[in-house]
Amino acid sequence: MIPFKLTEELVTNIEQLIENQNETELNSMLEHVHYADIAEIINELDDDEATYLIKLLDSDKTSDILTELDEDIREAILGNLSSKEIASELEELDTDDAADIIGELPKEQVQDVISKIEDREHAKDIVDLLRYAENSAGGLMAKELVKVNENWNVLTCVKEMRAQAENVTRVHSIYVVDDEDKLKGRLSLKDLLTTSTKTHIKDVFIPNVDYVNVNEDPEEVARIMSKYDLEAIPVVDEIGRLVGRITIDDIIDVIKEEAERDYQMAAGISRGVEADDSIWELTKARLPWLIIGMFGGIGAASIISSFQEVMNTFPILLIFVPLIQATAGNVGVQSSAIMVQGLANNTVRGEILNRLLKEFTLALINGAAIAAIVLVISHFFFHTSYLISITLCVALISVIIIAALIGTFIPVFLDKRGVDPAVATGPFITTGNDIFGILIYFSIAKVILGI
Repeated sequence: MIPFKLTEELVTNIEQLIENQNETELNSMLEHVHYADIAEIINELDDDEATYLIKLLDSDKTSDILTELDEDIREAILGNLSSKEIASELEELDTDDAADIIGELPKEQVQDVISKIEDREHAKDIVDLLRYAENSAGGLMAKELVKVNENWNVLTCVKEMRAQAENVTRVHSIYVVDDEDKLKGRLSLKDLLTTSTKTHIKDVFIPNVDYVNVNEDPEEVARIMSKYDLEAIPVVDEIGRLVGRITIDDIIDVIKEEAERDYQMAAGISRGVEADDSIWELTKARLPWLIIGMFGGIGAASIISSFQEVMNTFPILLIFVPLIQATAGNVGVQSSAIMVQGLANNTVRGEILNRLLKEFTLALINGAAIAAIVLVISHFFFHTSYLISITLCVALISVIIIAALIGTFIPVFLDKRGVDPAVATGPFITTGNDIFGILIYFSIAKVILGI
């Protein structure tokens, strides 16, 4: 398979064909193009062109295209479609994707769209999914699955599976339930094929099966599926009834969104935004942390001003202020990033004191190495006295140790109080360590230099 490559020439060609309303050529060009690649093309078109293309192509393809589009593009397209047209698209989608799209519609339009879905069982399943919170396993799951009753024999089971599989895009697992639809286990396809047709399912199914509750956080679902290498996982309600399944494609989206969110938080962006968002939205996301950083800088300036006597006596100390600040910030971000990653992956084990001791040892080694280099550079290139060079080295080691401890402790502290520890890797840690670094630097200088 040759990878799809979006080019400016291709987009221009499609725009020209749309302008000329050359439906035959457009259908021929896009007939064998994957729906994800078509979505990539549509993301480059304006709203009217995108809508034209969606209306032109078959619903079995455009329904999948809609799920792959950027949210703002999809919203614009849906705004140009009638309720009947939206309903026809939703009929081709799995219930989880259909529910996601309906959730983006204006409230006054939701009921109208659902009423126009011809497959009433499909509509009922979509409505069931809408009652779950978006940030939950219930909001993530699909209703399409294959389940069999433990009291059926193999022959009945095969007949029922054939009927159910018609509505399932991909059969990952066969789930076993009792008469009350409570999840009992899973059925091996091998056992099904090699067992007598008169054998009851309860005699051959596997009782051990991983599952999640409808109220489980998507991040926890992702952790479980990743840990046990699952392609799909069943979802049960509060009393253990099988109500749906979550597939790996949905979990990949969760992991991607979580990574993007953590990356933005680490950069000091307080909410999820994209480059195409409005200036107002981008400002609201960025400005709070910039203001915090500003006050942090003012705090550092105030600390420096309180050591006027030290600076007047040894003005060369000012030269190394950026070194102290940069080192403190970098060490803090490194330590906090490792801790945040460990907390996210659930790999942080043991007592916090042991973690702090490990970071202390590591910081001491790194600090000693950096201090040795700085000692040589400061004395021979900046012509500082040995006493000032030693002062600088002691300050660097102290700053590195403190920054590492803060970077380790803060994420754990936030996590235990239900706050996303990713916030610790941003300006919060950097600004804090800048201030502590300056305070430690000049305090040590004052003591060693006898001022």
